[in-house]
Amino acid sequence: MSLRPIRIIRIIDRLNIGGPTKHVTWLTAGLAREQFETTFETILISGTVPPHEGDMSWFATQAGVTPLVIKEMSREIGVRDALVVFKLWRLFRQIKPDIVHTHKAKAGAAGRLAAWLYRWLTLSTLWGRPHSCRVVHTFHGHIFHGYYGAVKSKLFVVIERALARWFSHRIITISEQQRREINETFGVGHPAQFHVIPLGIDCDERFARPRAPGLRAEYQLNDDELAVGIVGRLCAVKNHALFLQAVAQFQQLAPELARRTRFFIIGDGELREALAAQVQTLGLTERVAFTGFRQDVAALYADLDVVALSSVNEGTPLTLIEAMNSGCAVLATEVGGVVDILGARGERQDGWQVWQHGVTVETGDVAAFTRGLIYLLTQPEARSAMGLRGQSFVRQRLSRERLLNDIGELYRELVAENVPRA
Repeated sequence: MSLRPIRIIRIIDRLNIGGPTKHVTWLTAGLAREQFETTFETILISGTVPPHEGDMSWFATQAGVTPLVIKEMSREIGVRDALVVFKLWRLFRQIKPDIVHTHKAKAGAAGRLAAWLYRWLTLSTLWGRPHSCRVVHTFHGHIFHGYYGAVKSKLFVVIERALARWFSHRIITISEQQRREINETFGVGHPAQFHVIPLGIDCDERFARPRAPGLRAEYQLNDDELAVGIVGRLCAVKNHALFLQAVAQFQQLAPELARRTRFFIIGDGELREALAAQVQTLGLTERVAFTGFRQDVAALYADLDVVALSSVNEGTPLTLIEAMNSGCAVLATEVGGVVDILGARGERQDGWQVWQHGVTVETGDVAAFTRGLIYLLTQPEARSAMGLRGQSFVRQRLSRERLLNDIGELYRELVAENVPRA
């Protein structure tokens, strides 16, 4: 008897600019080939992208992935979510998935509820045989702090605890640090449910299409000028305000170095105008440039000497992994899984920490962020060594191929728990 392919429905709330969009695209496209003598058939379902976030559906199209779009599904919570659950349940009945795999909070809630309805709202439940569909959820980050007020954040923790207990067979975190935070600190899920599967990237993505003029050429940087970039949506959780405060302090503490350093904010979002006003107030208009959204981000890292991240909450930032893959040293706040990708811990300095692949500071510490920046920009040999070690680490341990192997193995394990498929 031959088995049909393992049928997977993958759900994400929207294909906005960011790491999760690349992640679900790589999984959807990559698992279309045979893995472990098993064939996977994946259908990607997504919602709509609000205008201020930037649509990255072009990335899926380039990879040959055409998602099914539920237009009512987006980031914000509302009464339309009941319709989203109904539409997902109706699609599950048509497609008959072996696995439903949800990504991020909104799709995780709607998708897991719809999967529960699909499993149990069938006549065979009466004799103890619900639909044999397994449910997986991936936390790319979490919304337990840094996004909303205390009351709303606590409510989301309660919801995630219920979703983990009653609606999830497996929970994926993308770093060990993230697993400890979600499971042990916030009490979500049972330890046996968790699988730590680090992110993986296409290490050669920057060569995949013709390259646009780099930042150095576009902004006419001289050979002796340094370039620092921060990549991400311009929203509160990314805390670009701290980055700009550190740039202002940097100008005061190292004026000679500041005169030959340019800073690039790569991305866009609802805080663009507020951040532009902050740049003007701090007197940084000659040093800081807003590039907007760029499709060629993976190619831009080669023109940067340091890639920064100032977030108050993260999963494992794909931007840092991509930067390391290009040989850049990184400067980041110690959030989420950042410390899990920076290698061995080195010497502790005054408020900042040296690692094999970069420097970290505590969240919200502007002075330490500034000192870490000065260290990286004044130590070219250390910076170069960090970049080379980081690049080797990414290519050995964070490749797309490794990601596909890990996810494929988990899917086979889940299906083996079910009734054999004809």
